[in-house]
Amino acid sequence: MEENRIHFISPIEGDMLHARDGVMTDEYLEVKVKISAPDATTLIVNGTAATLIDGVFEATIRLTDYENNIEVEDQDNGDKSSITVFWLKNFAGGYRLSIDDNIWFLRDIQQNKDNCQSLFDNPYLGFLKDVNARFGTKIHLNLFYQTDGFNLSDFTDQYKEEWKQSSEWLRLSFHALGEFPDMPYLAADYDQVKKDCDLIMGEIKRFAGEEVMGSVTTIHWGEATVEGSRAMRDAGYTGQLGYFNVDDDQYSASYYLTVPQRRHIKKRFVWRDTAENITFVRASIVIDTKKLPEIKPHLDQHEKNGYKPPFLDLLVHEQYFYPFYEAYQPDYRDRILAAVQWAADNGYTPSFLSEAISSKIVNQQLS
Repeated sequence: MEENRIHFISPIEGDMLHARDGVMTDEYLEVKVKISAPDATTLIVNGTAATLIDGVFEATIRLTDYENNIEVEDQDNGDKSSITVFWLKNFAGGYRLSIDDNIWFLRDIQQNKDNCQSLFDNPYLGFLKDVNARFGTKIHLNLFYQTDGFNLSDFTDQYKEEWKQSSEWLRLSFHALGEFPDMPYLAADYDQVKKDCDLIMGEIKRFAGEEVMGSVTTIHWGEATVEGSRAMRDAGYTGQLGYFNVDDDQYSASYYLTVPQRRHIKKRFVWRDTAENITFVRASIVIDTKKLPEIKPHLDQHEKNGYKPPFLDLLVHEQYFYPFYEAYQPDYRDRILAAVQWAADNGYTPSFLSEAISSKIVNQQLS
């Protein structure tokens, strides 16, 4: 059978399109489709005739649903090709603060629970509440299950109502069993990841309630086998965040994605593996890897490189907050505030990522 010579240039299978990809109204997203089809003369894209421009066929179509099929037919020989793409109505222009490796603040609250009237008496959580109060920032904490002398099963449920009341701006999710060993899920099978994921999710539900649990997480080190990502998906985490570095000397944090897929998401910041029903999102910065004067230039550089983040994920790690940590960063608060201030100054609106990549319509402010 002769190979189909119709190839999608843009968008491609699994692309998640948003307001910055075309013209958006409440009813549709109008986008341009680019196709390579050697020797073709007449291509029809979702009922619209394509125009040949500089060797590439182009057609403007409208997406009206969350999940959309784009079909191309060569009317000369009957060849057809199709892809599935998605329309994210609430993605472009959102931002959140996501924090990995969280466990020590919970240990501190537990140790001082008899004297803590509120979760936010804890200095770390108190600071995050101040960030929310000042900027409206949505904050997502990815949790370890255990650290020295403490695990989540030890944590009191006496603050459960306060967790629930804070769920409008604060979320909790699975990260890993513990900080060590490094890259714990690099070669892990389905059962191992599912076991650790369920363990942490069960404890979150017990002490904080379902209200603080979303459909997005970041696995420790951003590495997993396809079986590991499936385990998180089946636990409810259809959105998985990483770095997706490629063609540089940076750590990849790319789950199981191939090099071409990583190159694509590095530019797009979001992409869905339709075979696995998992959406991947790229972090825009790892705050604790940048010195304070470097944060604004780093975020500015995205647009200079032609890849301004449609959704700005500001990622940082908990442990740098603490003076007793060997790599303590005295300006930890200032770094976070600089990144959040940049988001506010550049028109980004507080948003939970789980809602931003979902099929649900958010009519009011991104939340």
